[in-house]
Amino acid sequence: MTTFLRRILFIGILAVIWEVTSRVSSLPDFMFPSLSQVLHTLYTGILSGQIMTAIFTSMSRLLIGFTIATVLGLFLGYLIWRSKLVEDTLGFLVTALQSIPSIVWFPLAIIWFGLNDFSILFIVTIGATWTMTINATSGFKNVPRLYQQVAKTLGSGGFHFLRTVIMPASVPQLISGLRIAWAFSWRALMAGELLGGGGGLGYLLEMGRSLGQMDLVISVMIIIGVIGTIMDNLVFLRLERSVQNKWGIS
Repeated sequence: MTTFLRRILFIGILAVIWEVTSRVSSLPDFMFPSLSQVLHTLYTGILSGQIMTAIFTSMSRLLIGFTIATVLGLFLGYLIWRSKLVEDTLGFLVTALQSIPSIVWFPLAIIWFGLNDFSILFIVTIGATWTMTINATSGFKNVPRLYQQVAKTLGSGGFHFLRTVIMPASVPQLISGLRIAWAFSWRALMAGELLGGGGGLGYLLEMGRSLGQMDLVISVMIIIGVIGTIMDNLVFLRLERSVQNKWGIS
């Protein structure tokens, strides 16, 4: 039996247990909805456009925040790698900041930007920047010194040295950093939308909670899980394996 079939069978068993448990349970539907009820809510939500609009809003915020975090992380990682002074100061601070959950920044974000999209984008960016910075720094530092010496001997320097030696040699670790940073961004986005409102999947979650519609809440949770799985398995994991095969490190 292939891995795919095992997973399908496992999910099928869980679905049957869920449906049967819900039907025999004494709990009301709004507290413990059945799988069929959740799927019906999911289906009608997609048909009405409510869920698709929320997905588009969330993904737009996520892509913008993740892109900013990636660029900032690479830049800060480069500075930390290049300068001992920056490593001893900014590098230390980045390590400390990474341990702070991104949602902790939300009160400051509201004061600085108000309860709007900028606050959510700030939370998403903060959630991924420090992780990307640490991985970029580590990737740059792990470039074999032999590569650097050969390139410099052949006259490479400045931006050419960075573009043709450092960046390609650190790609495997940069991709691992992107994968982790994406996961942090995704979690920060949901937390920000839950508290900040303004549309998106997190807002739908909060709406479902306030209306007592657990079928809507679970529907959104399924969407969040599916999108996260698709991005991790079909984008980052494949990209990571492709690079590992190319570099001969798999």
